[in-house]
Amino acid sequence: GRESHMPQKLDDMLSHLLTQKSGNFFITQNTNMKRIAIQGAKGSFHDITAHRYFSGEDIEVIYCARFEDIFSMIKKDDSIIGLMAIENTIAGSLLQNHELLRESDTQIIGEARLHISHSIMCLPEDDWEDITEVSSHPIALMQCREFLNAHPNIKAVEAEDNAKSAEDIFENKLHGHAAICGKDVAAMYGLKILQEGIETNKHNSTRFLILANRWHADELRKNDICNKSSFVFTLPHTEGSLSQVLSILSYYKMNLTKIQSLPIIGREWEYQFYIDVVYEDRLRYRQAVDAITLIKELKILGEYAESKNDL
Repeated sequence: GRESHMPQKLDDMLSHLLTQKSGNFFITQNTNMKRIAIQGAKGSFHDITAHRYFSGEDIEVIYCARFEDIFSMIKKDDSIIGLMAIENTIAGSLLQNHELLRESDTQIIGEARLHISHSIMCLPEDDWEDITEVSSHPIALMQCREFLNAHPNIKAVEAEDNAKSAEDIFENKLHGHAAICGKDVAAMYGLKILQEGIETNKHNSTRFLILANRWHADELRKNDICNKSSFVFTLPHTEGSLSQVLSILSYYKMNLTKIQSLPIIGREWEYQFYIDVVYEDRLRYRQAVDAITLIKELKILGEYAESKNDL
């Protein structure tokens, strides 16, 4: 009779089905793999943080050009987890990212801190006397200002991503060009490190937020023990409006670890306040939130475990 092309064994059949293309996606057999959307290229500080935070887990990193794209990815596929920088000990808060978070339907499910150290690298054949231009992200250039001031003959050029600058030098064989990024990137692209640790302040850390669709936040949260919360509320420019909120937090023994104000566009002298609090007693935390809600509209951006050490 005619030979059948149908798999005979059940596991063969499952394997056959699970590798078939469905629309624009390949269905994968590994349902435990986490897909992490980040801003930046392979080898960027976002990439390093993703691999360290999810160390020991099976992950696929989705590289996005812009922070907005992280939220677009989560909106398209609610199983995707986002990882986004929110503040740096030197550069301060990334204000745009606070707004993206507030406007989205995502929740913070975790945080990570990464020590940032910058290196300058170039093609293996080049050396100091060959370098005329160095490129990196504007924040990285700012963090290496003293180094750049000491090398006035090297022109600093802003780029969209640290690691992408190194990749461009490798791909296009850009002689005379250097990139500033993490030292691990040099090995990825076969570049030569001219100098490590060129950042002005050695106490340089970036805080990242781990984000998920709000309906999947509980299942995707790594740590069930939440002792930190981020929320946002609006205040008019009237006497005592902020002190009311701060008094409530103090009364309920909340440890205020961050407060960031942003003006509301189109509403003069009204501000949004982004606040992070750390708490030991969850009941008192909920009482504090309820008390603030009585006087102001409040949106909780996420409840998660505090990160106490750099990755």
